[in-house]
Amino acid sequence: MANPISLPLQEKIPRKNTLQRLSDLLVFVLLLSLLLYRFLRLHAHGFVWRLAFLCESWFTFIWILTVNAKWNIVDYKTYPQRLLQRFPDPPAVDMFVTTADCLLEPPIITVNTVLSLLAVDYPPNKLSCYVSDDGCSPITFYSLMEASNFAKLWVPFCRKYDVQVRAPAIYFSTEPQILPEHPSEFLYEWREMKVIWENKESHSNGLPHLIYLAREKRPKIPRNFKAGAMNILTRVSGVMTNAPFILNVDCDMFANNPHIVLHAMCLLLGFEKERESGFVQSPQLFHGVLKDDPFGNQGLLVLQKIISHGIAGIQGPLYGGTGCFHRRKIIYGSHPEDEDNNRLKLTLMNANLHKDALQRRYGCSTEFLKSVTRIMLGRNEEVTRDGDLSSTLEVAKEVAGCSYEHSTSWGSEVGLMYGCATEDVLTGAKIHSMGWSSVYCTPDPPAFLGAAASSGPDYITQQKRWATGLLEILIGKHSPILGTLNKKLRFRQCMAYMVPCIWAVRSLPELCYSMLPAISLLTHTSFLPKVSEPAMWVPAILFVFYNLYNLVEFRNCGLSIHEWWNNQRMRRITSASSWLFAVLSVLLKLPGLSQTIFEVTRKDQNAPDSDSDANAGRFTFDSSPLFLPSTTIVFVHMTALVVALIGVWTPIFEGSRSGLGEMVCSVWVVLNFLPFLKGLFGKEQYGIPWPTVYRAAALAYITVHWCIKGRFL
Repeated sequence: MANPISLPLQEKIPRKNTLQRLSDLLVFVLLLSLLLYRFLRLHAHGFVWRLAFLCESWFTFIWILTVNAKWNIVDYKTYPQRLLQRFPDPPAVDMFVTTADCLLEPPIITVNTVLSLLAVDYPPNKLSCYVSDDGCSPITFYSLMEASNFAKLWVPFCRKYDVQVRAPAIYFSTEPQILPEHPSEFLYEWREMKVIWENKESHSNGLPHLIYLAREKRPKIPRNFKAGAMNILTRVSGVMTNAPFILNVDCDMFANNPHIVLHAMCLLLGFEKERESGFVQSPQLFHGVLKDDPFGNQGLLVLQKIISHGIAGIQGPLYGGTGCFHRRKIIYGSHPEDEDNNRLKLTLMNANLHKDALQRRYGCSTEFLKSVTRIMLGRNEEVTRDGDLSSTLEVAKEVAGCSYEHSTSWGSEVGLMYGCATEDVLTGAKIHSMGWSSVYCTPDPPAFLGAAASSGPDYITQQKRWATGLLEILIGKHSPILGTLNKKLRFRQCMAYMVPCIWAVRSLPELCYSMLPAISLLTHTSFLPKVSEPAMWVPAILFVFYNLYNLVEFRNCGLSIHEWWNNQRMRRITSASSWLFAVLSVLLKLPGLSQTIFEVTRKDQNAPDSDSDANAGRFTFDSSPLFLPSTTIVFVHMTALVVALIGVWTPIFEGSRSGLGEMVCSVWVVLNFLPFLKGLFGKEQYGIPWPTVYRAAALAYITVHWCIKGRFL
């Protein structure tokens, strides 16, 4: 029998995806065939045909990026039962939880996340949980105080009965699973615990450290949103516990797998070289998703099960901002080659000679510089983790001050990067550009689960924030393109980064393409071959095959046909709203006409029971201009269909002009924007506000008038 200590902690397993690759290549061949057909007939057609050619060229480019990202799909298998055998004294982990608004992010959600982290299966003396409350809410503070008391009973209960879901609100929302060994004892303690959970009584027991932080606020000193909070947590934890590894989670992402820290450590400690696992990312998955996923949240599940696993086969998954374990020294700016040479060690060991340089980089706190030196030199054993952290409070306040970062490298070379709404992906791109690789951690059950967007405005706002930040990365100084040209980002990894970074840019060709059927019907032109032409089979087969292929991907991920359709619908709506306005936001930011605004997404604390609401899943609207383009698209297409059906000019199937293909495509577009068609007749929050309707009608009138006028010129 093999020695357990010599057995691997993890295995990298390539996934067989021959059929997927063949399907990808077939779509690519069909796209090239369509482009060739259009190119050969550009001289015989007008503006609409040329616009279709440009849009389809862009779609082909997008497909090349997508195929690259999912070509080498890999899985990682971890063996957490071997970790403590090989490392009886495992490394410490500092866990960061960030919250920004107690109204949009109710404290009960943060409390559940914190309790689930405190109860994970890992030596408690090796864990510390830091909570950053950017809202400086007394409610959040006192909720965490009560949670710390409840944890003294909750954590031992979870470990005694091997509770799998350790977020109390989620655990107590279902009936208890009776343990055959101690049925009566377990039921008694379960009932007693649920009364305690509701009334907040307390008992004593040993727990990981729990530290609360509310950032200082001063006028004219930027707070840098979540990235600023994370950097302060990094410094505060550096002078208090200084664990070599950091886990960060959003306030709504509770630990769903109690062994997640063990799984992550298998990946962080299981490679011969640290450069192979600079950080370990877990997928961002949701609980309490409404039936049939009306707002398209599960589209992220498909992306992560296919695209993210594919990127894991290149240089590793992108940093997703939550559910991620980092090596602290990478956050401090360590390069992979630092473990292979003595350059950094000589610099740090002669810190007195280079003190000015270190202060310019990390700040002027002597105690923090000492903690940085210990981490960079790998002297983690020197860090004391006794139960009394009070002696570090004064220096913790010093490094948490809002002026501490002035004239330092925080936010530019050290810590999480500033100047972007998606600081997570930006920071991950910088780490990959330094030469580090990352690893994807997907244990069963999933590591973390979060709250999904439960309304149309919330979903669209979230998507706009993501698309804006990703586009800022593409054109910024840490762009993946520059990372490949000037640094150590692999070319294929750069292409993988391009997939999300061009989300916003994709809105322009997709918006144009969605308008082509209506323009063709209004102007009696055509952007498709005639039904009688053999060439019509190329776009027809491409349309049918691509949608069937996409449906199979959803089904393989355990999702239903309804979920697939809702995700397709929300994909079109997102492109015409969130992504389009992301482009406008960045264009206004470039000349300094606007600034980056971090828009917090509302978290629904009642998400698990949302299906009981008769109106759950209905698309809601507000006065945001984000809903204007989609409403305009519906008006234009409905007008075009009416004009075509009543035959204002010539019958739609006559001659060589617009025909059946354009009508089918126009109906398809309307079906994709069906929530907006229903919104024209809805009431209250389920109806599109009248100012938006008036503006959309005016824009639609201008578009139709331009098409008709162009027809008769």
